[in-house]
Amino acid sequence: MNTVKKKISEVDNATIRFAGDSGDGMQLTGSQFSDNTAIFGNDLATLPDFPAEIRAPKGSLAGVSSFQLQFSNKDIHTPGDDLDVLVAMNPAGLKVHLGDLKDNGMLIINTANFTSKNLKLAGYEENPLDDELLEGYQAIKVDMTKLVATALEEIELSSKLKARSTNMFALGLLYWLYGRSLDSSVNFIQKKFAKAPDIVEANIKALNAGYYYGETLEVIKTTYRVNKAKFEKGKYRNIMGNNALAFGLLTAAQRSGLDLYYGGYPITPASDILHYLAQYKNFGVKTFQAEDEIAGVVSAIGAAFAGDLAITATSGPGVALKSEALGLAVITELPLVLVNVQRGGPSTGLPTKTEQSDLNQAIYGRNGEAPMVVLAPATPADCFMMAYEACRIALKYMIPVILLSDGYIANGSEPWKIPDVNTLPDMETRILKKKEGFAPFNHGNPDLARPWALPGTPGMEHRIGGLEKWEETGHVSYDPENHQKMVELRQEKVDIIARDLPTAKPFGKESGDLLVIGWGGTHGALRSAVETAQSEGMSVSHLHLRHLNPLPQNLGEILVKFQKVMIAELNLGQLANIIRAKFLVDAVGLNKVQGKPFTQTEVFNKITELVKGA
Repeated sequence: MNTVKKKISEVDNATIRFAGDSGDGMQLTGSQFSDNTAIFGNDLATLPDFPAEIRAPKGSLAGVSSFQLQFSNKDIHTPGDDLDVLVAMNPAGLKVHLGDLKDNGMLIINTANFTSKNLKLAGYEENPLDDELLEGYQAIKVDMTKLVATALEEIELSSKLKARSTNMFALGLLYWLYGRSLDSSVNFIQKKFAKAPDIVEANIKALNAGYYYGETLEVIKTTYRVNKAKFEKGKYRNIMGNNALAFGLLTAAQRSGLDLYYGGYPITPASDILHYLAQYKNFGVKTFQAEDEIAGVVSAIGAAFAGDLAITATSGPGVALKSEALGLAVITELPLVLVNVQRGGPSTGLPTKTEQSDLNQAIYGRNGEAPMVVLAPATPADCFMMAYEACRIALKYMIPVILLSDGYIANGSEPWKIPDVNTLPDMETRILKKKEGFAPFNHGNPDLARPWALPGTPGMEHRIGGLEKWEETGHVSYDPENHQKMVELRQEKVDIIARDLPTAKPFGKESGDLLVIGWGGTHGALRSAVETAQSEGMSVSHLHLRHLNPLPQNLGEILVKFQKVMIAELNLGQLANIIRAKFLVDAVGLNKVQGKPFTQTEVFNKITELVKGA
């Protein structure tokens, strides 16, 4: 094989995207490149994008699956805006994603899939490989399928099984383009397919074929290198948001000395939390895959009553179904953590697409004045700490807590510094072991937390249920004054928790022309845009809220120090409405409901408009 000498260009960062049909292995390919990048030592951020219709017709626009990754030698916060490289495995992948490729960006195309049928499904009247559509890009046209078939011709596998290795060819080519070792992916293949040696051989040969094919390409004159980033000293791993959530919940259970109970119905994109937790039965984890959403949450309430750290997880439609049971958790004052991995749209909506659509539901979405604590992680790695925090608050205050993740965070990944468990906040529980002076709803402590009397404890028998209670005894009460008292007490308990929260601190100056506020998965785009604005001399700061109910005690003091406030959300302004009402601030909204995250560019443009009046 003849090789062509290439120029090596060192760059600070690169953004790549693999795109193809949902059966082309794009998620596996992207996650392998991500893991390899993490091992190498770059900072990284990912954006997997799954088809909203899981069973969309093969080759259709609705069936396109993609995986985007930005990696850098510096600290980054987003998976990138414009692509340096787009790998299009079929016409639909090209049609959907070509618009995100930079001018003169590299376009790598598997020509084998550009058949008349696939072109028609993608909406092309003419083959784009033959017209001017690709002008302005570095178009690399490769018949990957044919090259893989040639590389694997000595392996006794069907043509269909051989073709499944084509994604490894694309991965190998990208490894070559960025000067990466194949070792991590070779090890992965050997472990994943250990029981199928022919599949192992096929995938490794395809990986190598892609890598060494790059050496022969005369059209690519330059390869690229992104050097290692400088990280704070410690042990790191690449982690997805859902995985980090599971670890945070598990760590909280271990630190509290309680068994972890998870009861939930599998629902996209929260299902992986159940999958991860089910692997840790050796740590006292009990998982229950319920037949429906209601069964999942009420089983968790029962587990909380019995003395477990009780968890349930779902997405927006599931929260709607669980709302009556959540009211039961509120009135019984039991520690429960509900993880809501938000997704786009009402009803079944956009099950794989990100949105911040459920804040109103989390804060107000129950009958009869039933307040709950609401938290939200900011990044995939932050999911660990915020899951831990949700458990800490639930156990200390005997109160249900909602943790609002979202699809962007749940499926995204980044390097995570594994914490020293001994440095984490202590877990306090209200389990009562002495019956002297026992009253099941005695709120006589500063936290207003009732005692946690476990069933079967002699002398601590008490009534439990959803009817209004007399304070202290918990007996059923229809007394109007007592009802008023209990409603106010349940709200006061939430309000008191604000004293236990860290004070809010903006990124940047504590006063200025503009404060950009966000929550949840918008963090990366907001922080990157604000950093860019600051570098251009604009007086702008960023405040990202992780505690949404109650809000930080000093939030009002911060708001009045800025001329303008902008609240960016992937909804029509749910947090903005709350802040406007609570603090009488004329906040400006930046809102997007496209099932896609903010880009750094669109946030920066809005900042510029507000600061400069452009």
